Amino acid sequence: MSESRTLKDIIQRRRSVYPKDYSQEKVEESVIEEILRSAEYAPNHKKTQPWRIKVFRDEKKEQLGQKIGAIYRENTSDEDFLQKKQDDLMAKVEMADTVLAICVNFSGKVPEWEEIAATAMSVQNMYLTCTAHGIGSYWGTPGFKDQMDDFLELEENQKCLGFFYLGKIQGH
Repeated sequence: MSESRTLKDIIQRRRSVYPKDYSQEKVEESVIEEILRSAEYAPNHKKTQPWRIKVFRDEKKEQLGQKIGAIYRENTSDEDFLQKKQDDLMAKVEMADTVLAICVNFSGKVPEWEEIAATAMSVQNMYLTCTAHGIGSYWGTPGFKDQMDDFLELEENQKCLGFFYLGKIQGH
């Protein structure tokens, strides 16, 4: 198969695959590293490389799930609180092998929209690399992402744009 046909095939097969469809099988560290390296090849104006990706696996991932559950509880009135929703938010993290916090660093060298766009392109590169490896992935942008700055240790010029969940797909 030619390179262009291979690329077209990967692009056409790219889909969001949600954590409920992941197996509990570990994604190899070398594959995670390749996925992260692919983000570095996203185009970005003035070489600002604005994406900041924070990796959550194992204990760190468990802490992330607990924090997400706590934020939901803290920001939901007693009458609106649903235990099932809190459990579902935490389970999504638990079902993923790895969760990446997708953050952007605003350099001040280019318009903010360009740095957000470059970060989104880095996520697309990760999506395509996941697809090439048969790894399920999903970029979620929940409202609580804006309340994660302290937990993610973001600087004043940084912002969380969501979470990228990935894991091996059941039955593959």
